[in-house]
Amino acid sequence: MQSKRSIEIGVGFFVALAFVAIFILSMKVSHLGNLFSTNGYIVIADFSNVGGLKIKSPIKMAGVRIGRVTNIQFDDEYYQAIVTMRIDDQFTKIPVDTVASIFTAGMLGEQYIGFEAGVEEEYLVSDDRLSSTQSAMILEQLIGKFLYNMAGTNQSE
Repeated sequence: MQSKRSIEIGVGFFVALAFVAIFILSMKVSHLGNLFSTNGYIVIADFSNVGGLKIKSPIKMAGVRIGRVTNIQFDDEYYQAIVTMRIDDQFTKIPVDTVASIFTAGMLGEQYIGFEAGVEEEYLVSDDRLSSTQSAMILEQLIGKFLYNMAGTNQSE
Protein backbone atom coordinates (compact mmCIF):
# COMPACT_ATOMS: atom_id res chain seq x y z
CA MET A 1 0.00 0.00 0.00
CA GLN A 2 2.83 2.41 0.91
CA SER A 3 4.64 1.61 -2.36
CA LYS A 4 1.58 2.50 -4.47
CA ARG A 5 1.20 5.83 -2.66
CA SER A 6 4.86 6.78 -3.24
CA ILE A 7 4.49 5.94 -6.96
CA GLU A 8 1.42 8.18 -7.19
CA ILE A 9 3.25 11.04 -5.45
CA GLY A 10 6.22 10.61 -7.83
CA VAL A 11 3.94 10.64 -10.89
CA GLY A 12 2.14 13.72 -9.58
CA PHE A 13 5.47 15.47 -9.04
CA PHE A 14 6.62 14.75 -12.61
CA VAL A 15 3.27 15.87 -14.08
CA ALA A 16 3.52 19.15 -12.15
CA LEU A 17 7.11 19.54 -13.34
CA ALA A 18 5.99 18.94 -16.94
CA PHE A 19 3.31 21.66 -16.63
CA VAL A 20 5.89 24.13 -15.31
CA ALA A 21 8.27 23.28 -18.17
CA ILE A 22 5.50 23.73 -20.78
CA PHE A 23 4.53 27.08 -19.21
CA ILE A 24 8.13 28.35 -19.30
CA LEU A 25 8.56 27.15 -22.88
CA SER A 26 5.35 28.87 -24.02
CA MET A 27 6.45 32.12 -22.36
CA LYS A 28 9.80 31.93 -24.18
CA VAL A 29 8.25 31.15 -27.56
CA SER A 30 5.57 33.85 -27.33
CA HIS A 31 8.05 36.42 -25.95
CA LEU A 32 5.60 37.30 -23.20
CA GLY A 33 8.36 36.91 -20.65
CA ASN A 34 9.96 40.17 -21.74
CA LEU A 35 6.72 41.99 -22.61
CA PHE A 36 6.93 44.13 -19.49
CA SER A 37 10.68 44.58 -19.64
CA THR A 38 11.81 48.14 -19.02
CA ASN A 39 15.47 47.53 -19.84
CA GLY A 40 16.78 49.41 -22.85
CA TYR A 41 16.13 52.74 -24.49
CA ILE A 42 13.36 54.03 -26.73
CA VAL A 43 13.84 54.94 -30.42
CA ILE A 44 11.05 56.31 -32.62
CA ALA A 45 10.67 56.04 -36.41
CA ASP A 46 8.04 57.25 -38.89
CA PHE A 47 6.94 54.98 -41.75
CA SER A 48 4.50 55.71 -44.57
CA ASN A 49 3.37 52.06 -44.45
CA VAL A 50 4.12 49.42 -41.81
CA GLY A 51 2.37 46.57 -43.63
CA GLY A 52 1.79 43.71 -41.18
CA LEU A 53 4.25 44.89 -38.54
CA LYS A 54 3.03 44.12 -35.03
CA ILE A 55 3.85 45.04 -31.47
CA LYS A 56 6.61 42.72 -30.16
CA SER A 57 8.04 42.31 -33.68
CA PRO A 58 11.83 41.99 -33.52
CA ILE A 59 14.31 44.68 -34.45
CA LYS A 60 17.41 43.20 -36.06
CA MET A 61 20.79 44.53 -37.02
CA ALA A 62 23.12 42.27 -39.03
CA GLY A 63 20.68 39.43 -38.33
CA VAL A 64 20.93 39.82 -34.54
CA ARG A 65 17.85 40.76 -32.51
CA ILE A 66 18.64 44.03 -30.75
CA GLY A 67 15.17 45.01 -29.56
CA ARG A 68 11.41 44.86 -30.06
CA VAL A 69 8.58 47.06 -31.31
CA THR A 70 6.66 48.40 -28.31
CA ASN A 71 3.98 50.58 -29.93
CA ILE A 72 2.53 51.51 -33.32
CA GLN A 73 0.37 54.63 -33.68
CA PHE A 74 -1.12 56.62 -36.55
CA ASP A 75 -0.17 60.28 -36.96
CA ASP A 76 -3.29 61.94 -38.42
CA GLU A 77 -1.42 65.17 -39.14
CA TYR A 78 1.22 63.68 -41.48
CA TYR A 79 -0.65 60.42 -42.26
CA GLN A 80 2.20 58.20 -41.16
CA ALA A 81 2.69 55.34 -38.75
CA ILE A 82 4.80 56.17 -35.69
CA VAL A 83 6.68 53.10 -34.48
CA THR A 84 8.16 53.08 -30.98
CA MET A 85 10.97 50.58 -30.41
CA ARG A 86 12.86 49.47 -27.32
CA ILE A 87 16.53 48.73 -28.00
CA ASP A 88 18.26 46.45 -25.50
CA ASP A 89 20.77 48.10 -23.14
CA GLN A 90 23.86 46.33 -24.47
CA PHE A 91 23.45 47.89 -27.94
CA THR A 92 24.56 51.46 -27.25
CA LYS A 93 26.70 52.17 -30.31
CA ILE A 94 24.04 52.51 -33.02
CA PRO A 95 24.81 55.58 -35.19
CA VAL A 96 22.20 58.35 -35.36
CA ASP A 97 22.04 58.08 -39.17
CA THR A 98 20.97 54.42 -39.06
CA VAL A 99 18.32 53.45 -41.62
CA ALA A 100 15.29 51.48 -40.40
CA SER A 101 13.56 49.26 -42.98
CA ILE A 102 10.63 46.87 -42.68
CA PHE A 103 11.39 43.39 -44.00
CA THR A 104 9.54 40.08 -44.20
CA ALA A 105 11.14 36.90 -42.89
CA GLY A 106 10.68 34.54 -45.86
CA MET A 107 7.85 34.67 -48.39
CA LEU A 108 5.00 34.52 -45.88
CA GLY A 109 6.87 35.10 -42.62
CA GLU A 110 6.45 37.73 -39.95
CA GLN A 111 7.62 41.27 -40.53
CA TYR A 112 10.47 42.82 -38.60
CA ILE A 113 12.47 46.04 -38.58
CA GLY A 114 16.02 45.85 -39.89
CA PHE A 115 18.59 48.48 -38.95
CA GLU A 116 21.42 49.33 -41.31
CA ALA A 117 24.17 51.26 -39.57
CA GLY A 118 25.15 54.68 -40.75
CA VAL A 119 28.57 56.33 -40.60
CA GLU A 120 28.09 59.01 -37.93
CA GLU A 121 30.16 58.83 -34.77
CA GLU A 122 27.26 60.09 -32.66
CA TYR A 123 25.04 57.31 -31.23
CA LEU A 124 21.33 56.94 -30.58
CA VAL A 125 20.06 57.74 -27.10
CA SER A 126 16.63 57.35 -25.54
CA ASP A 127 13.76 59.14 -27.33
CA ASP A 128 15.79 59.78 -30.52
CA ARG A 129 13.88 59.76 -33.80
CA LEU A 130 15.35 57.99 -36.84
CA SER A 131 15.39 60.35 -39.79
CA SER A 132 15.71 57.73 -42.52
CA THR A 133 13.20 54.89 -42.91
CA GLN A 134 12.06 52.56 -45.65
CA SER A 135 8.47 51.33 -45.49
CA ALA A 136 7.21 47.81 -46.02
CA MET A 137 6.84 46.50 -49.54
CA ILE A 138 3.27 45.43 -50.12
CA LEU A 139 3.01 42.51 -52.54
CA GLU A 140 -0.38 43.62 -53.87
CA GLN A 141 0.98 47.07 -54.73
CA LEU A 142 3.98 45.58 -56.56
CA ILE A 143 1.74 43.25 -58.58
CA GLY A 144 -0.60 46.14 -59.40
CA LYS A 145 2.28 48.32 -60.63
CA PHE A 146 3.68 45.45 -62.69
CA LEU A 147 0.30 44.76 -64.34
CA TYR A 148 -0.27 48.47 -64.98
CA ASN A 149 3.16 48.78 -66.62
CA MET A 150 2.55 45.64 -68.69
CA ALA A 151 -0.79 47.00 -69.89
CA GLY A 152 0.87 50.33 -70.82
CA THR A 153 3.59 48.64 -72.91
CA ASN A 154 1.07 46.43 -74.72
CA GLN A 155 -1.07 49.43 -75.74
CA SER A 156 1.87 51.36 -77.22
CA GLU A 157 2.75 48.54 -79.62
